Amino acid sequence: MLFVRGAATILIASTLALGACSTDRPFGPTVGDVFGGGPTTRAAAESAQLGIGVNAYLWRATLDTLSFMPLTSADPWGGVINYDWYSDPRTPNERFKATVFILDTRLRADALNVSLTKQVQDASGQWVAAAVDPQTETDLENAILTKARQFNLADAR
Repeated sequence: MLFVRGAATILIASTLALGACSTDRPFGPTVGDVFGGGPTTRAAAESAQLGIGVNAYLWRATLDTLSFMPLTSADPWGGVINYDWYSDPRTPNERFKATVFILDTRLRADALNVSLTKQVQDASGQWVAAAVDPQTETDLENAILTKARQFNLADAR
């Protein structure tokens, strides 16, 4: 037990002593530096993104474009938006569920992924999984990207 305390004390003391050698911090490390919290330089602190962890235009465009579907959950830091089953009144025997992944903080086409699940009613009234046309997912992604670009242009003015 004494050995563990001694080793921990030496480790902490050496970390503090080495951290004091930094020219960026003339008075040594801060608590955040020692325990891994916070940016270590002013430039890093200024570049840290505040707010949501994904592109705000893609986030808004997704919520706006798919607003006709019931929203189940939204994680603005992880970039995942889940929608519940939606059935078009013109085709009541099929329904769709969507999950949208926003993968980047930049407004790019590869920063967006839409995943659809489709079910159809069989003769007994049970919902059965069905194949989704890949073009439908692509069309939704394009609609969201178009809306995001419009939001971006409107903010630039």
